[in-house]
Amino acid sequence: MKTVSILGATGSIGTSTLDLVEREPDRFRVRALTANRDVAKLAAAAKRTRAEVAVVADESCLPALRDALAGSDIAVAGGRAAVIEAAARPVDWTMAAIVGCAGLEPVMASVAQGTTVVLANKEPLVSAGEVILAHAETHGATLLPCDSEHNAIFQCLAGQDMADVRRIILTASGGPFRTATLDAMRRVTPAQAVAHPNWSMGAKISVDSATMMNKGLELIEAARLFPIDPDRIEIVVHPQSVIHSLVEYRDGSTLAQLGPSDMRVPIAHCLAWPRRMATPMAPLDLIAIGRLEFEAPDPIRFPALALARAALDAGGARPAILNAANEVAVAAFLAGRIGFLEIAAIVSDTLERYDPPAPATLDAVLAIDAEARRQATAGLKDAAA
Repeated sequence: MKTVSILGATGSIGTSTLDLVEREPDRFRVRALTANRDVAKLAAAAKRTRAEVAVVADESCLPALRDALAGSDIAVAGGRAAVIEAAARPVDWTMAAIVGCAGLEPVMASVAQGTTVVLANKEPLVSAGEVILAHAETHGATLLPCDSEHNAIFQCLAGQDMADVRRIILTASGGPFRTATLDAMRRVTPAQAVAHPNWSMGAKISVDSATMMNKGLELIEAARLFPIDPDRIEIVVHPQSVIHSLVEYRDGSTLAQLGPSDMRVPIAHCLAWPRRMATPMAPLDLIAIGRLEFEAPDPIRFPALALARAALDAGGARPAILNAANEVAVAAFLAGRIGFLEIAAIVSDTLERYDPPAPATLDAVLAIDAEARRQATAGLKDAAA
């Protein structure tokens, strides 16, 4: 039996992970579940899986969690330190799905256990990639990519020599505004931006997909995960979201991973790795799909891609600043404070305002993240003035 913890158990990734784990109760034993503040969903999942501990990051929600789990033998805790402590519990397998840089310290705590940590949130490798990879090497931890694109690359690289790889191709759906004009994009509402045509995701990642910042962050993440010159990582728009990524080899062969637009597929691959496990997904119906289309991304309508590429090329603190500023800008857009096209503008402005030395420790990364958020917030105020 494999012991598991799910950090971010009430989000879309956490819910999909629970679905797979609960289908095979004799194979998986849940130890820790964490959530930000969704007490009802967290408590229900803890009861169903008989988790050892349930933790809510927002400490003000702890009394409600205690009430919800009263009479059970499930331990409860609240606050940031409690989430980190839960992440540090020894388990065989941890799903790291806490959105944003709030997931950095829990990931580090999980990695320190020297077991398998599955990365579903991009921010740790984007903002603190070198720090986390060095930490994993020190503690002998295995990092598995759960993003559908990076998991696809991982599968296409299985057993191959990286020296034989000519290029890696990340596919992008293009989001809901793939064919929209710039004028139409100026009037985009949050409700429109979160309505992804292919995937069911949380609000923040849905907006990132709509701006294509999500693909920019994935570009940086891919460069961290796979030892290849970043110039050989390309992005291609593939509206059907059937091919999740491709790897081209120097002999001219190109391997692609195909699958439905459902995160349970890459999660299942990580859960069972290095073996396979059954999922409830229907077989891929290529006849019904009919055709697969590809096109180049538009750098004018989607400037986030160039911002991410520049941050990757510059290295140092630039990816962390990019990520932090984007989180602030997306939150402001969802709150109705800025327009859709202003998201990339705020990120660009923050990168121009702030350029600290490269971080060497997690504390340095967190300090850069905090200052970048302050600078981005200042940029929001300046734009509104």
